[in-house]
Amino acid sequence: MTTDQLEALVTVASERRLTTAAHRLGVTQSGLTRQLQALEKELATKLLVRTSRGVTLTAAGQRFLLHAQQALDVLRSGAAELQELSAKVQGPVALGAVPTVGAYLLPELIPDFLKRFPDVVVRLTDALPDALEEQVASGRLDMVILNLPVRRVDLVAQRLWQEDFVLAVPKGHRLAQSKQPVPLSVVAGEPLIVVPGVPATQALEAACEEQGQPARIVLEADSSESVRRMVERGVGIALLPALIARAGSARAFSTVAVSRGGVRRQVAIIHRGESYLSAAARALKQEIVTKTAGLST
Repeated sequence: MTTDQLEALVTVASERRLTTAAHRLGVTQSGLTRQLQALEKELATKLLVRTSRGVTLTAAGQRFLLHAQQALDVLRSGAAELQELSAKVQGPVALGAVPTVGAYLLPELIPDFLKRFPDVVVRLTDALPDALEEQVASGRLDMVILNLPVRRVDLVAQRLWQEDFVLAVPKGHRLAQSKQPVPLSVVAGEPLIVVPGVPATQALEAACEEQGQPARIVLEADSSESVRRMVERGVGIALLPALIARAGSARAFSTVAVSRGGVRRQVAIIHRGESYLSAAARALKQEIVTKTAGLST
């Protein structure tokens, strides 16, 4: 027994004619007849009889009609409740972000969002881009914020902002005195703190090679946050996103703009599609899009 069969019976009982009932339901008359016959077979009783004036219900049909209508009403009520629930901004949102965004942007956004939507719980995951892509594609995360490009074609990407990388140097370093942007080649011979394998590190290595010497890497870290702390301690210099330089916690070191041979990144919010996002996830996405609109450098 299906809801289509129940709808067929209720509509025919109302219209009294197969042709008008079929038109109202958007099906062919033969298709409507098959639904009614299947329902009668399921119930093992005759529900309708044809007369010269159209179609009328049998005594069994009249009795069953009430139950069919009640069943449809209950189903519609349940569907309405689910629609109302899906429209309410509440429940968990699983958000992933690359470490720089998780450490330096989201702490500025999430508190205000949670004040406006106290029934939402944000579950934050920091990871590298490849891991974030896999987790959002598999549904373990609702959406992620990472650097473009995205490898997977089955994900939706909306660009948030683009920014330069800047040289982060300890307070008092000679480069900190520069009033103008410097070429990236000035890092040649300097002690470098890097995250292995990322574009910023590749740019530093290439700049040193252009000067005829290998990059002098003194420390490798697994996150930009670790790199920042090492710069503050005077271990060396690093190439970091401008987002870190804008953060209040970045005051313990100096930043120097890069003129040529620099690195830029485009940051985007990634998800599987709007239909996969709950009302809470959509609200958080809109908050992120709105609050990052002016970040591009």
